[in-house]
Amino acid sequence: GATVSSFTSNVALAPARSPQRGSVQLNMMFDQLTSALTEVAKNFGPKKRITEASIKPALREVRRALLDADVNIDVADALIDGVKKRSLGEEVIKGVTAEQQFIKAMYDELLDMMGGDSSVQSTTMGGDGGAPAATLAVGTPEEPAVVLLAGLQGAGKTTAAGKLALYLKEREVDYSGMEEMEDGEPVIASKLPKRSRKVLLAAADVYRPAAIKQLEVLGESIEVEVFSMGTEANPVDIARDAVAKAKAEGFDTVIVDTAGRQVIDSDLMDELQKIKQAVNPDETLLVVDAMTGQEAASLTAAFDNAVGLTGAILTKMDGDSRGGAAVSVRGVSGKPIKFVGTGEKTPDLEPFFPDRMASRILGMGDVISLVEKAAAEVSDEEAMKQMQKIMSAEFDFEDFIKQAKLATNMGGLGSVAKLMPGMGGIDNSQIRAAEARLKKNEAMINSMTKQERRQPALLITDSTARSRLQRIAKGSGMKIQDAQAFMSEFQRMRTMMSRMSKMAPGMNPNNMDPSLAGADGGDIAMPGNRAARRAGKKKKKAGRGFGSGFG
Repeated sequence: GATVSSFTSNVALAPARSPQRGSVQLNMMFDQLTSALTEVAKNFGPKKRITEASIKPALREVRRALLDADVNIDVADALIDGVKKRSLGEEVIKGVTAEQQFIKAMYDELLDMMGGDSSVQSTTMGGDGGAPAATLAVGTPEEPAVVLLAGLQGAGKTTAAGKLALYLKEREVDYSGMEEMEDGEPVIASKLPKRSRKVLLAAADVYRPAAIKQLEVLGESIEVEVFSMGTEANPVDIARDAVAKAKAEGFDTVIVDTAGRQVIDSDLMDELQKIKQAVNPDETLLVVDAMTGQEAASLTAAFDNAVGLTGAILTKMDGDSRGGAAVSVRGVSGKPIKFVGTGEKTPDLEPFFPDRMASRILGMGDVISLVEKAAAEVSDEEAMKQMQKIMSAEFDFEDFIKQAKLATNMGGLGSVAKLMPGMGGIDNSQIRAAEARLKKNEAMINSMTKQERRQPALLITDSTARSRLQRIAKGSGMKIQDAQAFMSEFQRMRTMMSRMSKMAPGMNPNNMDPSLAGADGGDIAMPGNRAARRAGKKKKKAGRGFGSGFG
């Protein structure tokens, strides 16, 4: 986690060499709400005591930000009242600013609103990596757990069924293993035992064209069996026979994909009620599109009144830049969000952690999720090897490519940056410029020889550096200035990554300060330019900047 954190912060915050055109618009989760709330906190000002007069303008701005983010108005007002009650009359604690105290009050209120418990103390805002607020019922081969998925058409119900099946089969954590862990030890999901359920998918949507085929294709891709009886069968019979098959063949979980409609109607509700009576599901989850904002919360309440829900799955969260659904669902319906869809691929489903979500909404990052994502992509041994190379400033171009690929596998620079504390204020234009620059740099690295990739000095201090860079620039379709700028950026990055890692006690990513990456180090001298190198050395002796050394 620490290596990819420092890599991302350095790449994302490096000054762009030129504006990039035609780049894809990145729509980050909760950008709109996060930036508005961050701005409110920033303008809070120094105060010794939080009074109604001093807090009123900030609360007005917070309410406006919540409504702009399409949070339900009753939820927004309840949240504002809660923040006011937590803050009013409070003395500003010594060593803590009024702004920080106000953010803590907002964090606690958001946490409670989304189903967490602010009375449980964790070491940091953003949680300690414990169990999610709501987990799924566990079954046995004799009595399988039945999960009924409901929802309107277009919410992503069939896709969510495949995602949930894969999650329960491969990634669901057995949180009972947490009891054996030492107090204070961070809980990383990848280190805990998995339940590894045997899942059966039941295709009970007989109305939508190709719905059964879609589920069968999904099941085949994740190696999960799909039970279907064709489009002429009764959905109630399909669900009942699926549960009978599960009991006969040792499946411990059945996920029933039901039909949706364009709107809520009596036929849809009647069918769901009949299926519920037939199979008596342990979980009835509503699959709802997060991009519908507070409408998602109203839908959850309507379905709950009609058929009774145990929770919701919010899909398309990666495209929800407002955040209204995540904040509103539990406040309006009283039902917890159990899972969130974070992308289009089948593995892109995560348990919902209210503490982590509250932390991200307030722009404070989500270190636990970042570490879990990194741990799932790279072994402890490889991570330690990378960290040692970074600390000793021996990071080379092959390591650069590894870190770039790791960041891509974790959802791209933008996704990683948004999980890092101190990076909440980074805007999409910086991310887009960094992504484009990274592609250019990868192209140049691919034009290097194996020796050059492993020995950066050949391209930086060696007498042949300029001719090598000219060959690399030509081979990658770049200009010599691009290659020189990359070398300068690489040197600065290597020095800063080394310093950042040494400042993190025990190499704990919680202690990393990504803002260091934006420190004013000045430009490093270009290779092949003697006058500039001499100027850089003089500057270093004078004690200003970071010079052109490797740290």
